[in-house]
Amino acid sequence: MEALTRTKAILRDLIAFPTVSSDSNLAMIDYIGDLLQNAGARVEIIKAPCGTKANLFATLGPDVGGGIVLSGHSDVVPVADQDWSSDPFDMVEKNGNLYGRGTCDMKGFIAATLAMAPQFAAQIQTRPLHFAFTYDEEIGCFGARHLADTLAARDLSPSVAIIGEPTMMRIIEGHKGCYEYSTHFHGLEGHGSAPDLGVNAVEIAVQYVARLLDLKAQLPAKAPETCPFDPPWTTVNVGALNGGVAHNVIASRAQVDWEMRPVQTSDADFVKSALRDLCDTELLPKMRAVFPDARIELETIGEVAGLIPTETNEARQIVSELTGGNSADLVAFSTEAGIFQALGMDVVVCGPGSIEQAHKADEYLAEDQLIQCLTMLSRLGARLGT
Repeated sequence: MEALTRTKAILRDLIAFPTVSSDSNLAMIDYIGDLLQNAGARVEIIKAPCGTKANLFATLGPDVGGGIVLSGHSDVVPVADQDWSSDPFDMVEKNGNLYGRGTCDMKGFIAATLAMAPQFAAQIQTRPLHFAFTYDEEIGCFGARHLADTLAARDLSPSVAIIGEPTMMRIIEGHKGCYEYSTHFHGLEGHGSAPDLGVNAVEIAVQYVARLLDLKAQLPAKAPETCPFDPPWTTVNVGALNGGVAHNVIASRAQVDWEMRPVQTSDADFVKSALRDLCDTELLPKMRAVFPDARIELETIGEVAGLIPTETNEARQIVSELTGGNSADLVAFSTEAGIFQALGMDVVVCGPGSIEQAHKADEYLAEDQLIQCLTMLSRLGARLGT
């Protein structure tokens, strides 16, 4: 199968770009841009404010609205402290699987779309096909939000988006949002033998976490009666609590990293309002009674909207026809899909591989999943040619 051979060759090249979110993705974006330009696409590279990363948005077909977007993120999670059997940035084929960081999450889908680009170019008639490849999805969907701002400023917009996250080629029509925060506590250091003369940021952080856990326990009762998610309520997770320097030093700094996965924005408002009230009426007055410059700062890492199932969804209809799938599911993990939906597009998530393999050592993509993805894309090309 020529398309499969070409896809694997492109995937090998993509894996060789170590696009961990902390590093640049520009070399990979340039590589993708060259492939799409060679296929006849109009390619736009949109630099991030930092200058070391970029989104890519490319179009095949007429310059009109109502197009279809194939989207994926270029970044991958780190490999540090993971026990890999081989070089994670050198794709290995073994027993029908393709091993390497990003094979399933989500360079496999990207490679398949790039391999099919010349065929798409020859088939497209009146409806454009767009390629959207973003940066920093893994740490807050910053690239997709930047791309959304770019697209929102234009007169012509696509109407359908297919996000190729690993779903085992199942059609996914909904997932919760993902809101991530770091709360920073600034107190006053001192000797541990005189705790009343300092402001212990770690102790304040513990009180903050205790309130967060209390709010977490209240959220199940707020679940909408018809909520389709599992669990059907907004969840909260405390990911890390760091602070202090030694046993006998009053901690002047602490940080709590936490997230929530809201099923409705009112839940997020409830949690943030309660924490703000705790800080303003209890924690800060107590801290500033000892140290007037004490402060608590909430840093928003990212507030990524969920993908809301809708009764009418052209993306669901199209992908159902392409894959033969007659149902659509929900997932627990989050994607960039809600950002595209907020732009007015009909959106589904559907891509090769299993989320169970993502982010782990020896991440892999089964070759048969790649074949199913290529079959879907081939049928999409035929559809665009009618």
